[in-house]
Amino acid sequence: MTIRVLLLMLALAALPAPARSADTPHSLAVSPNTLKWIKIPDMPECATAAILRGDPRSGPSWVLLRIGSGCRVPWHWHTPNEELVVISGQGTVEMQDGPPLRFVPGAYASLPGHHVHRMNCTRSCLFFNSADGAFDIHYVEPATGKELSLDDAIKAGAAKPSRKRRR
Repeated sequence: MTIRVLLLMLALAALPAPARSADTPHSLAVSPNTLKWIKIPDMPECATAAILRGDPRSGPSWVLLRIGSGCRVPWHWHTPNEELVVISGQGTVEMQDGPPLRFVPGAYASLPGHHVHRMNCTRSCLFFNSADGAFDIHYVEPATGKELSLDDAIKAGAAKPSRKRRR
């Protein structure tokens, strides 16, 4: 095992677990064949999720995130901190203040709250995603930081980001 993999495992183990609801058992085992995939509110139709633990509408959660081939999620930010681990697929996540991350199995991105980013999947992508608070999504015009509707963000999807950081 390489030192990077060991450090990633230690870092993930140190993360606080999302809050358990009263109906969540102490141990949890999930078969991929039994997952319920749902459309994610305010996201493109090509994005679905299966909730593993927590409730993304009200607090911390762990989900599997599936983005279809050719799907683009325009420039946006979330209030909670977000962590993303690529399970499969091809594409990139571009971050306003950093280099793009090309997807390969095991690739990891830590996106602090209010950090502007976008995603493009050229071949159907599957991710493990965690958020430390209630999920929200705010689409933005990258040059100005002005909030946009999903439809307007999709229309502006080809725009390049500015280096100005939104807080």
